Amino acid sequence: MRIGILGGTFDPIHFGHIRPAQEVKQTLNLDKVWLMPNHIPPHKTSTSVSTEQRLEMTQLVCDEYSEFELCAIEAKREAPSYLVTTLKQITNSHPNDEFFFIMGMDSLLSLDTWFEWQSLFGLCHIVVCQRPGWSLSPDSSIFSQYQSRVRSPNKITGKQSGLIIPIPVTPQAISSTHIREQLSEGITPTNALPDKIIQYIEDKNLYRT
Repeated sequence: MRIGILGGTFDPIHFGHIRPAQEVKQTLNLDKVWLMPNHIPPHKTSTSVSTEQRLEMTQLVCDEYSEFELCAIEAKREAPSYLVTTLKQITNSHPNDEFFFIMGMDSLLSLDTWFEWQSLFGLCHIVVCQRPGWSLSPDSSIFSQYQSRVRSPNKITGKQSGLIIPIPVTPQAISSTHIREQLSEGITPTNALPDKIIQYIEDKNLYRT
């Protein structure tokens, strides 16, 4: 199977996660996209709601959209969560599958700060969702890696891992931070969240303080 993986805190999960992942799946003809909530993100100190609540919201999205599947491997890990550790575990348990880790251009620009980042290329392809206003400078420390590994989506056959695949996606002016701010002010951002997530947030009285 060809499987995309989209990680994140999903605090809460919203259309800014869902729609780009759908576009990537369609462009690369993936079989599934796994949505993978973090437990303890290395670069963040905490989340606004519990891990269990973020898992439940992500499962609601997977229930509504058949192209998604919940991957709880990081959420269940009781330690800082590094992608290379996760991918080693996933590829060991799914040796016949091909994995495409989905990230934004902003994440690619800081990839060289990730733990054992160069090992990622031996475990998966990296799919970069291109956004207006972001570009990779020749002065970037990963520029040479990008130049040697970049491929267009129609030229990725024959390699199990190691490519960087940029894909233009429809810009989504949505962020979890802004959603949380709106919710704390009593505003429900109906254009940013699926109905089931809105209902869940209301039922659990989340993000109100």
